[in-house]
This record gives sequence, C-alpha cells and structure tokens, in this order.
Amino acid sequence: MENFTMKKVMILATGGTISSQAGAEGMVPQVAPAELMVALDKFGKYYDIKYKAILNLDSSNIQPEEWKTIAQNIFDALPDYDGVVVTHGTDTMAYTASMITFMLQNLDKPVVFTGSQIPISSPLSDAQSNLATALAAIDHNVKGVTIAFNHKLMRGCRAVKIRTMGFDAFESVNSQNRGEFFADGIRLVTERFQPRGEICELKSEICNEIFLLKLIPGTNPKIFDCLQGMNYRGVVLETFGAGGIHYLHRDLYTPIKRLVDSGIPVVVCSQCLYEKSDFSLYEVGRKVIATGAIQSLDMTTEAAVTKLMWALGQTSSAEKVRRMFETNYAGEVTF
Repeated sequence: MENFTMKKVMILATGGTISSQAGAEGMVPQVAPAELMVALDKFGKYYDIKYKAILNLDSSNIQPEEWKTIAQNIFDALPDYDGVVVTHGTDTMAYTASMITFMLQNLDKPVVFTGSQIPISSPLSDAQSNLATALAAIDHNVKGVTIAFNHKLMRGCRAVKIRTMGFDAFESVNSQNRGEFFADGIRLVTERFQPRGEICELKSEICNEIFLLKLIPGTNPKIFDCLQGMNYRGVVLETFGAGGIHYLHRDLYTPIKRLVDSGIPVVVCSQCLYEKSDFSLYEVGRKVIATGAIQSLDMTTEAAVTKLMWALGQTSSAEKVRRMFETNYAGEVTF
C-alpha cells in the first residue's frame, strides 16, 4: 500500500438533525451521540480527525451570536488543520454558510458545512455519506466555504435549502456546483473566482438590525415607516419578477425613498429563485432604482441578507454599503 499523509481535519459540531435523538417533545440534538463517534472513528482510517462540540442547538436557534462563535472557532483552527468541517442543522445552514463566507475574508483553506435529513442513529440516515463528501472536499482542497450534501459541493453563499424532506435538500442557485461525486470519482469545476487578498482575515462584526420583507400585492406602505420607527438599519426587499413593486392604490416608492434618504440601505432582489433581477426592464423597476435602492442581481436571498448584515457591521455609511454590494467578495454575485 502506498504511503500517504493524512489530512488533518477539525470537526466543529453545532447540533442539528445529524446529532439528534428522539426526546419527549420531538428530536433534540446531542453533544456527542455514540453513532457519530463510531462514524468518525471509521473515517479516522483516512483522516486525522479532531472533534469539538462548540454548540448543541437546533439550527432554528442559531442566530448572529452563534455565527460569531462559529467563525471564531473556524479561524482559530485554520492554522493547525488542512480544513474544517462544521456539522449543522439544515434549516438555517445556508444562512450560516453564507455569513461565514463574508466573515472569513480571503479564506485559503476548505471550510465545509454538512448535516443530514435523518439522524445518524437511523439506518436510513444520509449522515455518513454527507460527512464523507465533506471530508473529500478537504481531501481535494476545495478552498473557501462549501456546503456538502447529497454527494454535491455547493458554494456556501450560493446554496439554498429547497426541500424539507428529500435527501437532495440543497441546491446551488445561479451558480454551478463546485463539485459532484459519481461512481467513478469526483468532478470538480474549474472556478474563475479568486480571493481578493492573500491573508485570511476574521471580520465578524455584523449588524442584526436587518429586516427581510417579501412583498405581496397590496402591501401596506406604512410597514416601511414602522421599520424605521423600530430602528432597523437595513432592509432587504423581495420584489416581483425581474424587479418591480406596485405604486397604484398603495405607493411603495415614496416610503422606500424616505428610508434610503435617511441613510438606511434598501437592497432589492427577486422573489424568483433562479436568474438575476434587472430593475431596468420595466417602469415599475426603474422607479425602484430611482429611490436609490441597491440591486442584488443574481444573489440568493440568504446571501443578500447576510451580506447586508456583514456590510453594516463594517461601516455605518450607506454609500460604502452600496460599494460593498458592487464588490464580489466570495463568488456570491455575477457581474
């Protein structure tokens, strides 16, 4: 047998379905379930693995405070390991992976998020194959933040959870998968995006006073005044189609412009999952541009929200936030 050097991998556990067991009121995550430890012991034949539980939460309870904890633990581990795997609940994994993408600037090693749709204690669980996929991403040095699920590798700031029950729970939206595993091996995509700098930096300051509003026909314009009154510092709007909002009967443009004029960035995206928004196509979109709102183009909603939170953690200037949205930090947008 040929000699090979085992990759050193830190596994940071945060809870989620992968480590859950049945409790009196439903599934509850465990710090170190025996089945997970057995699986990691098997993988220890191929990788030098260290396991550390940093959280023990259902991902619905993972919020900005936990994002900072996760980012700090990853950053601390990077010098001593070839890569980091974060086990995480699937429900908010896309938000966490996207935020970590922005917090860890110029990431030069693999950081891979994974989890499962069924707990690892079940014989039908997808946990072991997802863990194997995550570890293989480190083996192949897929740098940056990635979600590994159902034998696919997706950029963390492009992945969206699209299914609640199916094993193919995540999809890479408006961007190719970074890689995919088949019976004859892995197929990696040659990516054009390159980090903007040479040194990995932790920039974990964020602002969680952000509101996401999905417009419906008939949305009351007063909601925008309420948001300003509640001291929100940024708003993401999911608008219609390629980009439009209504102004007949209920004028939404005027209160949006008031927000922008008061220094509160308003980021506009489409409710459609695929393809970019283009607010220049129709009158109802051009009126949005005229308010001074920021277009997010083909970014996912998760990426638009986390990028705005992160941007407002770096600066209080609305103009600087606009310039940050005009910058591709980690492959989150196509210009």
